[in-house]
Amino acid sequence: MSLPRLVKFWLWLSLLTSLAGWILSAIGQLNRAGYAVLFGLATAIVLLRRGTILAEPGQNTPSLQKICGRFRRPLPLAFATLTLLILIGGVLYPPTNHTAFTYRIPRVLNWLTHGGWFWVHTPDCRINTRACGIEWMATPLLLFTKSDRGMFLLNFIPYLLLPGLLFSVCTRLGVRPVVAWHWMWLLPTGYSFLLQAGSAGNDTFPAVYALAAVDFGLRAWTSRRISDLWHSLLAAALLTGAKASNLPLLLPWAVLIFPLLPLLRRKVVATALIVLVAAVVSFLPTAVLNTIYCGDWSGSKLEPAGMTMKNPVVGIWGNAFQILLNNFVPPVFPMAGWWNQNAPHIFPHTFVATVEKNFDTGYFWLGELPTEDWAGIGFGISVLLTAAVLASLRTKSSKLTSSSPLPLTVRRLVLLTPWVALLAYCVKSGMVTAARLISPYYTLLLPSLIIGAGHPEIVRSRWWRIASWLVILTAFVVLVTTPPRPLWPAQTILFAALKSKPGQPLLTRALKVYSVYAIRSDPLAQLRPLLPPDLKVVGFMGTADDIDISLWRPYFSRRVEHILLGDSPEQIRVRGIQYAVVSGLNLKEQDVTLDSWLQQANATLIATTNATVKVTDGPQPWHIVRFQN
Repeated sequence: MSLPRLVKFWLWLSLLTSLAGWILSAIGQLNRAGYAVLFGLATAIVLLRRGTILAEPGQNTPSLQKICGRFRRPLPLAFATLTLLILIGGVLYPPTNHTAFTYRIPRVLNWLTHGGWFWVHTPDCRINTRACGIEWMATPLLLFTKSDRGMFLLNFIPYLLLPGLLFSVCTRLGVRPVVAWHWMWLLPTGYSFLLQAGSAGNDTFPAVYALAAVDFGLRAWTSRRISDLWHSLLAAALLTGAKASNLPLLLPWAVLIFPLLPLLRRKVVATALIVLVAAVVSFLPTAVLNTIYCGDWSGSKLEPAGMTMKNPVVGIWGNAFQILLNNFVPPVFPMAGWWNQNAPHIFPHTFVATVEKNFDTGYFWLGELPTEDWAGIGFGISVLLTAAVLASLRTKSSKLTSSSPLPLTVRRLVLLTPWVALLAYCVKSGMVTAARLISPYYTLLLPSLIIGAGHPEIVRSRWWRIASWLVILTAFVVLVTTPPRPLWPAQTILFAALKSKPGQPLLTRALKVYSVYAIRSDPLAQLRPLLPPDLKVVGFMGTADDIDISLWRPYFSRRVEHILLGDSPEQIRVRGIQYAVVSGLNLKEQDVTLDSWLQQANATLIATTNATVKVTDGPQPWHIVRFQN
């Protein structure tokens, strides 16, 4: 299949799962039967309309020999090898993404046990307020397989589409083909893309929607086909339905498609239907539900104070500093422990006090190795891109090519507005993992950085070839050593090394990190045997960042009901909770003793054990309690 057909296929699959999730929730039939009926209808429509839904006039399907021939060159071959390693890691290891287990997978399991979306009683507002894009895609996967092992495919499949979309968007915006060809293989080796392609994260998979929205808009300028404009609109809607932080990226898309809106008058009824579908799969339903349940369309009213930026000026320079810090930290940073402890004392007091007042906790935090929880495009791509931009400044001309039908003014605005969108993100966000969260932004920021006339000469130079391969080599090291999915016998080697050098701090820290990640997909497994085997409902009282996924396993054998510290015995009993798992860390943070809470909740302590959910927290006490009838 040609690239546009593959992208259309992914867009329509995304649309189908999102539509199914909201429709089946509305009628209380979020179950196998509901999905069977809707998927059956969708299949029938595709079979009847297969000549139009994925049609791409003038596109021929390349032969297998031609496709294989493209990967004989070094850069495509390196990308293919990295992709194979990603696939191996995704197959060998269960997902361990922290946010996936704290709220994304649990929210899906909650919806399925109740037959549809509902506002969950929980201390973690993210379960209720966040966009539902990847969750609706994961719902049928979890429902029919009863496993989360295949969730990495929701990131892996769109990752395969990145190179082609990058090349198409860059060249249509005026980047020289030889330059776009190099960067189409290099940018996907950015650490966030590379690591999340095999994980259950949700930061990089919307990058395909961002690129597709712009790509189909650019195609519409050439083809004047209303179908291209429709696909651009649907991709933009899916972009916002994936994460609300992507909303500013609608700006470059709007600049691109606004002059083309008269084309929509050709088919008013069909366009109205497309607009309705786009509204359903966008962030709009979540915004409406947030407004109804908490009085704030974004849900930020329920977030910790530091998540939303209070001072726009601080937001700009504070986010800029952190994006640069996270992207330029070396891929192997053994000084991370020292840095995390001393960084607040290195910088001026005014700087530290300002960021601590306006940002969430952990502003200066860095890890020894890049992981999907915090990494941006990373050191290799950041250094190479900086070097390329600086080298291109030596040339006198950086004019845009004029072969495209896109007006020069519109093209310049499409190149400029992603930076305005990033500025808007910085003004609003106080989250401390900006380098990861802006992953879709990188793809639309790239063309403006590599469009200069000097870049073709740069990518043909000897220093570029050497630097490019150093970037590729770094990507291999990051992918092989990442703690969630190590492709080397990490614990065996580190344990042997510690035997020869007992107490060595770096080795001890490394072994601890790899050990915790090894059980991160099921961190409270030792608590399950302490519960009655036939228990259908189990209570869970933890911090907003604690993981309850172990109590759901095996999936659909029981459901988990969250308990808040102030819940009365009647509120607990009416929800059918007889036994509960209680976090000692949560009680400690709330300055409440276990005995006083047991008395308040009319409960009895059954057992206590220790478990490590996060490396930073270390081993913490977990209690099994039984409520009195």
